[in-house]
Amino acid sequence: MTGAPARPSRLLIPASALLWGLQIALLSPALALILSTLYGASTTDIGWSLAIYNTGGFLASLLIPAWADRHRSYLQVLLACGVLTIALAGTLAAVTTLPWATVALVVLGGPAGLGTTMLFAHLRSAGTATSSIVNTRAIISAAWMGGPPLATAIIGWAGGRGILAAIVVIALLNIATTATMMRRHRRTAPERPAAGHTREPLPPGSRTGAVLVVAAFVLFQATNATAMTFMAIYVTGTIGLAVLWGGIVLGVAAALEVPALVIIGRLGDKVPHLTLVAVGAVAGIAYYLGLALATGPVALLLLQVLNAVCFAAIGGIGLALFQDLIPGAGLSTGLFMNTRRLGAIVSGPIIALGALSPLGQRGIFLSCAALTLLGLALVHLARRSAGRRAAKDQLPVGG
Repeated sequence: MTGAPARPSRLLIPASALLWGLQIALLSPALALILSTLYGASTTDIGWSLAIYNTGGFLASLLIPAWADRHRSYLQVLLACGVLTIALAGTLAAVTTLPWATVALVVLGGPAGLGTTMLFAHLRSAGTATSSIVNTRAIISAAWMGGPPLATAIIGWAGGRGILAAIVVIALLNIATTATMMRRHRRTAPERPAAGHTREPLPPGSRTGAVLVVAAFVLFQATNATAMTFMAIYVTGTIGLAVLWGGIVLGVAAALEVPALVIIGRLGDKVPHLTLVAVGAVAGIAYYLGLALATGPVALLLLQVLNAVCFAAIGGIGLALFQDLIPGAGLSTGLFMNTRRLGAIVSGPIIALGALSPLGQRGIFLSCAALTLLGLALVHLARRSAGRRAAKDQLPVGG
């Protein structure tokens, strides 16, 4: 019976990841509908409001994680994210105009959206293995499989304020799980930086490698966002299938992400992270080339295996890689999350310019393949930079 009390502790992090993932998966796809139904916002108004909100979120994900690193306060900030989520939902339900709703999204929503960032920062600061971090990322992906359909069902049944009420309930559960983690954490040793993490500035060689990796991941995230955003239009406009197939393809892609993350997470404890990211990039190049050549549903479905490998390397191992390269568990995790935001911005020009080629929409995915190849080259340069730095560190004094 002595081993029984440890079981809730093992379930605490997965439960927290599931709840935070579900909270984001409910709010993100429903936000445009909330702005439209509660405040009568037009499409243009929604676009500007979301742009301002995302800009605020970008700044919050740089400043707040850096503060958490200085004070070693990841769980405290995580708890604050839950409280701010409740304040955001209450404010959105109370205000009656879009400008005030936008202010609430920036002031409250930006910091409240850092829940998963702080959770991963806490795991890294506590010395959690790569496999466990990537497994936690897989749980968040699983939450996204059910979140959007649940959000639309709640809105259809209870309207915009109904989804806000559901988010409050989940936020209360998040506060409870975080408070439990804080109590357990106080009974153990204080957080220590994981191996390879230091609060000192990176040496010049390491800074170069980090900059190269950040640039590569912006490209990787941009091409991934492009494929996801444009898939439904591509399936109907170029391949000539019913729009239903677009949903099927994206659903298969989401279903394959979870096992891919679990498998690559186990490899991440044994294989260098840069190597796994390079393998994922190669799979991504093959995926985009395959999309450009695909002519039917079978090819689209089979290609999702390559997509899953690419996503697992970029979205799973990439997080651990950033935490390896960049000092501060909070700042490194925040920077990784921001590559997704920047990639989403870059995906717009990829779609617009890629479609101008003689190949039409197929040119978009050829552009994605070329940009992923460029990202792979940057990863290779980062590996060489890391290798030179390691060789220099091993030289004897005066040698």
